[in-house]
Amino acid sequence: MSTEEHPQPDRAPQGTAPRSLAEALRARDDASLSALLRTRPDLITPVPTDLTQLATRAGTRASVVRALERLDRFALQTAEALAVASDPAAHDELLALLAGDDKDPAVTAAFPRALGTLREQALVWGPDDRLRLVRTARELLAPSPQHPSPTGLGPTVAEATAGMSPGRIQEIVAEAGLPTTHDSVSAVTSLTALFTDRARMSALLDTAPAEAVDVLSRLVWGPPYGQVTADPARHLRWLIDRGLLLPTAPGTVVLPREVALHLRAGRAHRATEPVAPAVEAARTHRPQVVDSAAAGQAYTALATVEELLKDWHEGGPAVLRAGGLSVRDLKRTAVALDVAEPVAAFWVELAYAAGLLASDGEADERYAATPAHDEWLERPAAERWATLASAWLAATRTAGLIGGRDTKDRTLSALGPGLDRSAAPEVRHRVLTLLATLPEGAAATPDSVLAHLQWERPLRGDRSTAEDLRARLARWTLSESELLGVTGRGALSAQGRALLGLPSASVRETGTRAPSGPGDKLPAHKHHRPAVEAPLSETPRSPAEQAAAVAHAARLLAPLLPEPLDHVLLQADLTAVAPGPLERPLADTLGVLADVESKGGATVYRFTPGSVRRALDAGRSASDLHAFLAAHSRTPVPQPLAYLIDDVARRHGHLRIGAASAYVRCDDDALLSEILADKRSQGLRLRRLAPTVLAAQADPAALLEGLRSMGFAPAAESAEGDVLITRAHAHRTPPRSAPVPVPDGPPVPDATLLGAAIRAIRAGDLASTTPRKDTQAPAPGTGELPRTSSAETLATMQAAVMTGEAVWIGYVNAEGAASQRVIAPIRVEGGFVTAYDHTADEVRTYPLHRVTGVAELADDQP
Repeated sequence: MSTEEHPQPDRAPQGTAPRSLAEALRARDDASLSALLRTRPDLITPVPTDLTQLATRAGTRASVVRALERLDRFALQTAEALAVASDPAAHDELLALLAGDDKDPAVTAAFPRALGTLREQALVWGPDDRLRLVRTARELLAPSPQHPSPTGLGPTVAEATAGMSPGRIQEIVAEAGLPTTHDSVSAVTSLTALFTDRARMSALLDTAPAEAVDVLSRLVWGPPYGQVTADPARHLRWLIDRGLLLPTAPGTVVLPREVALHLRAGRAHRATEPVAPAVEAARTHRPQVVDSAAAGQAYTALATVEELLKDWHEGGPAVLRAGGLSVRDLKRTAVALDVAEPVAAFWVELAYAAGLLASDGEADERYAATPAHDEWLERPAAERWATLASAWLAATRTAGLIGGRDTKDRTLSALGPGLDRSAAPEVRHRVLTLLATLPEGAAATPDSVLAHLQWERPLRGDRSTAEDLRARLARWTLSESELLGVTGRGALSAQGRALLGLPSASVRETGTRAPSGPGDKLPAHKHHRPAVEAPLSETPRSPAEQAAAVAHAARLLAPLLPEPLDHVLLQADLTAVAPGPLERPLADTLGVLADVESKGGATVYRFTPGSVRRALDAGRSASDLHAFLAAHSRTPVPQPLAYLIDDVARRHGHLRIGAASAYVRCDDDALLSEILADKRSQGLRLRRLAPTVLAAQADPAALLEGLRSMGFAPAAESAEGDVLITRAHAHRTPPRSAPVPVPDGPPVPDATLLGAAIRAIRAGDLASTTPRKDTQAPAPGTGELPRTSSAETLATMQAAVMTGEAVWIGYVNAEGAASQRVIAPIRVEGGFVTAYDHTADEVRTYPLHRVTGVAELADDQP
């Protein structure tokens, strides 16, 4: 691991060890400060005024907890070991707590990286012989009865005997075979020395009863506390008399930390994990097979989202009062898409995340497609898929939570509130990046992926709810990526790799493939991209880089998607078979003329009297339908289908319905008599006005629907007597933007912001630490501003102009923010001072009434 990745800047030369975290930060260079602020972006929100304030903020509980939550397991174990070591601790002492007496080589090799990570994140500071854990981190990780340490260790001998009487301590020392001392401090020191001496401690335990050794073995890995009676058994008394168990409360004893470490062979943890668990391959396919399978899923994803939005074309389900989609509407949508409800919820949320659907905002609020949906439909299929995939990758809304309960025990609904989980994008990226570490075409075992993720974020995993969510997010990622076509057969596809911005494998770049053969597996020595180490914290990509990655993914997918067809195969059983995806105009027209009967590799459409009447209602004539079918069928138009069209067209519009309240007119009075005689027409309350006209008290739409349900084929007409053409009314929302992901804490600052922040912090630190000549001025680093009267301020400024000396001022800007500055006044006039500002490295003008005070610098300062 390079020193640039894990800088250790606060190792001061001999004799100049930092006395505080602020001094340690002050000794860092700009590159090291940039690394700190990049890994802990909350430290510059807002930008600290100086390094002292930065150190204070780095030690706050909220910031330290956030930093600890982002440590990997071994770095966290290193911090936990330092919390139970002496304060300060030496480098070798800390390493011994991790590697044990046998000096585990894997731990020894990984230790510099872990310690470097803690130094970089300002959780540990000081030279190697005086390592210190930030006080807040020590309070969080050190063992206590209320908050046991993950190490399972208890208090030290000194801590456990702090409230014990001097006489009792002397008794323990004597029973342990040590000479008594004249005071408790030396007695505790002598007992501690015994427990930390491997040879003497082993000799003492060799004399212990077997039952006593068994008690120690049960307490050694924690919890270290046990219960005893007022009259303990002989073997327990033996342990208590020699201080191997120390009382902490009536009836409670604890195993001292030094004794536990001896029994553990010096290890602070039962299982030290210096290396992340490997991601294991469940099976390996040819990359060609993976990409084809992923492309098929990508096509299905596009078809499903299009069908969903087509189903909501005229206005979708109503929005619940509390927001979201009702359970009934989600079930109805699942039936329409022919998928399970959780899968339907995923597609609904995906379309919402991509900005393709939203609520219309009307009084009777409903969900509908957005104007962006129409633009999306006009784009090539590969680009449409890339839009969906990139939206899924960045979305914080989590479809897997739908149907669960929130903190107030309310059901979480699709498109409703409470579905954002800020960790979701990071988990998706990590899962897919871990898949990329496998050889190309290899699918990972879910358990190995989860184990690796838990190693990367163990502290979050220790909390049951957080671990449960993170594990579920990973499992949902594996299934959703397969649905979307980012992976195929469990392996990362070429387009998925490109979407992440990862380099393609060499075989993909050269265009060579393994020869096809039986089975999907490749030889172990060919076509396997070597595993790469997935970085734990990824540098955020710029918008331009993200756009380039999305475009690259679309280009890789495009040749794998099937070309749209311009024909169907008509069959004598009144069905049409589409052997592949159809061109959009053909699919739209056929969707009106026929009903979809089955989907899959080939779509089957069925012609019915109702579907043909629907096409006639949309303004098509019988001749138009015959011409359309003849033009787009690779087989002759079957005679039964031609008869069906002609028969429906002959009866279509024979009855006319208009507004009277509503009326029916027909040139065939026998047909009207038949309607009146039908019992099913009683609900329409019809009566004859003339031989060819019936009046109804129902409205025209209800009358039209009622007669159609009776088997007739009426047509609606306008007030002028013309046939009304009914087309689907496309309902669109006003322009809507896609939901903004909820960030997981402050965003990682870019290089420009980091550079500006470091310059400002350095400048403020210079102003706060520059020595002052005036002994009455506030001490450097206290944060207090100098205070002088207006006359004194003006006189000092004028004198500085004449002598050319720099001065220290306190300044309050128009927003009320106070700061300290070192300036060299150039001129004073009109109530303003123009000066070279050393903290900003430029010439500025300051109103004198905003200067709180001025002080001269020490003689040895510039």
